[in-house]
Amino acid sequence: MVLNEDLVFKVLDIALDMGASYAEVRYQRDEFSEVALRNGNVIGFSKDISEGIGIRVIVDGALGFASTNILTVGEARKAAERAINRAKALAKLMKDPITFSEERVGRATYNLVPKKDLSEFSVEDRIALGTEIHKLIVSTVKEVKVAVTAFFIRDHIQEKFIVNSDGAYIRSYIPRLSITTNFVLVHPQKGTLQRYISYGASGGPELIKEWKPEDEIINEVKNLENVLMKGKEPPKDEIDVVIGPEVIGLIVHESAGHPMEADRILGREAAQAGESFVKPEMIGKYRIGTELVTIIEDPTIPGSYGYYLYDDEGVPAKPRYLYYKGIINEPLHNRHTGRIFGVGSNGAARAMDYKSEPIIRMSNTYFKPGNMRFDELIEDVRLGVYIKSYMEWNIDDIRWNQRYVGLEAYIIRDGEVREDEPVRNPVLEITTQGFYSRVTGVDKNLRFYPATCGKGEPAQGVPVWIGGPNVRVSRIRLGVRV
Repeated sequence: MVLNEDLVFKVLDIALDMGASYAEVRYQRDEFSEVALRNGNVIGFSKDISEGIGIRVIVDGALGFASTNILTVGEARKAAERAINRAKALAKLMKDPITFSEERVGRATYNLVPKKDLSEFSVEDRIALGTEIHKLIVSTVKEVKVAVTAFFIRDHIQEKFIVNSDGAYIRSYIPRLSITTNFVLVHPQKGTLQRYISYGASGGPELIKEWKPEDEIINEVKNLENVLMKGKEPPKDEIDVVIGPEVIGLIVHESAGHPMEADRILGREAAQAGESFVKPEMIGKYRIGTELVTIIEDPTIPGSYGYYLYDDEGVPAKPRYLYYKGIINEPLHNRHTGRIFGVGSNGAARAMDYKSEPIIRMSNTYFKPGNMRFDELIEDVRLGVYIKSYMEWNIDDIRWNQRYVGLEAYIIRDGEVREDEPVRNPVLEITTQGFYSRVTGVDKNLRFYPATCGKGEPAQGVPVWIGGPNVRVSRIRLGVRV
């Protein structure tokens, strides 16, 4: 860690001496590097470092926040003064003073140690991987053209040191690696298909061998060429639809994760990222789905993209059960909303960087797997559709009405996925309750996908995993994108 701890503690004392009833100081350093290729040619290399201190205080029942990237006592004092003055100005407008829940905050140091350091993964090696993937895509197609390929490989090393006036002392070091490949297939009569494939986790270059992107991308290209050339419209009647982990991960992130953020439930995000259909009186009582529906939010998964063990308020992280056996169960809380709801924080406060205030965020959100094999999940489906990946989606501000357009999809006939009967552009348009209340089967094939979750004003993007198993929903009438 670059920073001298004495400076952080000095700033904490300064904020308290200036009249804060609560003070929190977070040093954060984020180092990024990225290599980008288009059509197998390098188009860019970037490296960026963001480093500084964020200071948050409570004064007269109001929160104030300020930051600085000049790491001297003098500049840190000025930042503390700005945070104090902002809180005092807001206090005059406060109807309900802000208080934090009482928590047993952590005193811990934790590092995620990769098997191989990111510094050993040279720029040349990264370029070679991107070049190889481009060649594989181009050489795999038979009847279509590859209009363009793009490849991005990025690493992110995040260091934090957090102290607060309630006794928190948290140091952490987390390296992350991610890959995104994009390609566009085109045919003069059949049109185009575009695909993004992403991998991401906490760790080092050893992750490349685990992901085996070359093998998966070859299969993706073959399958999507098949969909483009032979895809038909989905059946028009009500059918069973089986949805793959990639699409399920997106659905639960958008229709369980976001509406279960306590600040959205309280209307805090209404003018920024939207509202929530969830009302406080629904929690623990309202049935949103069948008994098979349990949605978990867990930052403690080892090696995950959204991994952390303590949040930015010093609260220990733990799994949160957003929906439990079909019931709206546990919102994501920070110490402020935890006090309002009378349940305490469950460790969901995160900040994107040193100059961002910690707000309620997701980490790794997934649909809990069941015990079935995939063949058991579909064995009694006489006619249905398997939607394996998606091309586009949208959802309304309260996270109730949603629409997903499938990319790779197939007919299920007599208990078998028919790869010789691909489906083109199936549309699942449904309400949140309409979806979860139709879940009739869940298999055990859990898989995660990386994403960057956006929220807040100013906007913050944080790394997360989304995922789940294959899920069967019944009595679905699919549309078609034209």
